[in-house]
Amino acid sequence: MKTLYYSHADFLLHDTGIGHPESADRLRSIADALDTPEFSGLIRAQPPLGTERQIRLVHTQAHIDTVLNAVPRHGLHYLDSDTVLSPGSGKAALRAVGAVCDAVDKVLGGEADNAFCAVRPPGHHAESGRAMGFCLFNNIAIAAEYARTHHHLQRIAIVDFDVHHGNGTQAAFYEQPAVLYASSHEIPHYPGTGYPSETGVGNIVNVPLAAGDSGAEFRHKYSRIILPALRAFKPELLLVSAGFDAHRDDPLASIGLVEDDYRWVTQELMEIAGIYCGGRIISILEGGYNLKALAASAAVHVKTLLAYEVQAGK
Repeated sequence: MKTLYYSHADFLLHDTGIGHPESADRLRSIADALDTPEFSGLIRAQPPLGTERQIRLVHTQAHIDTVLNAVPRHGLHYLDSDTVLSPGSGKAALRAVGAVCDAVDKVLGGEADNAFCAVRPPGHHAESGRAMGFCLFNNIAIAAEYARTHHHLQRIAIVDFDVHHGNGTQAAFYEQPAVLYASSHEIPHYPGTGYPSETGVGNIVNVPLAAGDSGAEFRHKYSRIILPALRAFKPELLLVSAGFDAHRDDPLASIGLVEDDYRWVTQELMEIAGIYCGGRIISILEGGYNLKALAASAAVHVKTLLAYEVQAGK
């Protein structure tokens, strides 16, 4: 039984400029944390470039053209005040889409049990026709729709523990009962969506956290709301928007999680996946902007994916 780790040098070519929180150093910090003997069991996968056909599963052709045609030959181009393009951004974004779709193929094909995709740009804010919040294409929504249409799955669950609500992911599946979207996030906070009243066709579960909440509140709300929703849904595949910016040291939020909270939630999700979908989890990096906290949290997350295999005797 195997855990795939997707990374690629192309992700480092997405240059967001001096001082931007979503920098290539984020992936360098994760790579350093995972380059130790305890992670020797990871299978390091080289992702292919994604295709426009895959991106069109979620995004309009007009949006694809707008993003890719705006990639500059030199310097930086701002799609909005937060979302930046550099000469390497188009290739990085396509590589991210390729990584998540390849992970779907490998995990559903039985070549791996689970996967961690350390990709950038992140994706969960990107809407069908709009890039925003550091995100160009919605990687996790594309992965879910790819699994649904290409692999014909009937029940796909997405759990998003990034501190910011994944407005783009919610919008992609707001009227699609085959996909459950469950998110915990700080409110009020960017992007201003994610209230409990936003329920789609009964497939959207939003769990707000208040500024100052700690791991105790986080665990209580998962145990009371999100985990029961997953059990009732019985997913065939579990996707995770793994943002680590709810950490107490993150500069862009005010939630007090620590590494052990990420270990706990990963273990809980693995146990549900073990019951309902053969342990099939694909985790896709979203936020996390304190480099030390990001590296430590991602390492705990990946270590838990690996440890589950040992505990299950696989």
